[in-house]
Amino acid sequence: MNKDLLDGRLLFAIPKKGRLHEKCLELLSGADIQFRRHNRLDVCLVMNHPMALVFLPAADIPSFVANGDVDLGITGHDVILEARMQDQITEIHRLGFGKCALQVQTPENGPIKSVEDLAGKRVVTSFDVIAGAYFAEIDERLNLTGDNKTKIQYVGGSVEAACALGLADGIVDLVESGDTMRAAGLHAIATVLQTEAVLIRSNAPHRAHHAPLIDLMASRIAGVLAAAKYVICEYNIPRQSIPQAAAITPGRRAPTISPLEEEGWVAISSMVEKKNIANVMDQLVKIGAEDLMVFNLDNCRV
Repeated sequence: MNKDLLDGRLLFAIPKKGRLHEKCLELLSGADIQFRRHNRLDVCLVMNHPMALVFLPAADIPSFVANGDVDLGITGHDVILEARMQDQITEIHRLGFGKCALQVQTPENGPIKSVEDLAGKRVVTSFDVIAGAYFAEIDERLNLTGDNKTKIQYVGGSVEAACALGLADGIVDLVESGDTMRAAGLHAIATVLQTEAVLIRSNAPHRAHHAPLIDLMASRIAGVLAAAKYVICEYNIPRQSIPQAAAITPGRRAPTISPLEEEGWVAISSMVEKKNIANVMDQLVKIGAEDLMVFNLDNCRV
């Protein structure tokens, strides 16, 4: 791509593959960021904003954003900590996908049942910075020094095989469903951190004039996140039950209440957290609500 085409455009870094990629594309679509990516090209122009998307390995995105080479990025919270970039970037939003736990794991049938048991032994991981800091605190607490300290060894992949191959007494690795961990005969003995995808910006941007567009994109993405969290619940209810109904569905600020043609009845509309909607509907039926309907949101601003 001709570099001149990127002049004046906000650069937004997206993971090019892996566990975050598809969810990022859904998020961009929800925020009405329109683009067409040609095969094998890692840079594409956004058609409805002065922006370009840059598809990068998730592990590289924190340094590109921190250095101001790109203006916005999406990556994992764990990736930022592993790159030691947490002081150079701002996490604008936690995005609610790519959730997993970085956990200390040992053979299920082995003698090691706690991190104190594992301290001073061999640990294999792809997160040697985070794991090193974690076990350094444990070593200090247990007064382990010199050759008695925990030995952290980096491997780039297939971490779960390290114990079976005799390379490690324990590992530190990401766990999403736990299927891979259990298949390898491992179990978690501690959680180092919980992580998920985050939207990030640089603390030292090179292109300050992009600040309004960054704020606009952050607002749009916040709207997509809120729309995924809430639904609209509408129902009819006798007027005398309004106080009870308002307590069950208070909405973000207050429920919307409209009179019906039938005397003594009103229609109520309110935002409800999606995870609670089944219980909310049960409570509304008990106080006499009728004609309950639930609508999903494509986007919103709250």
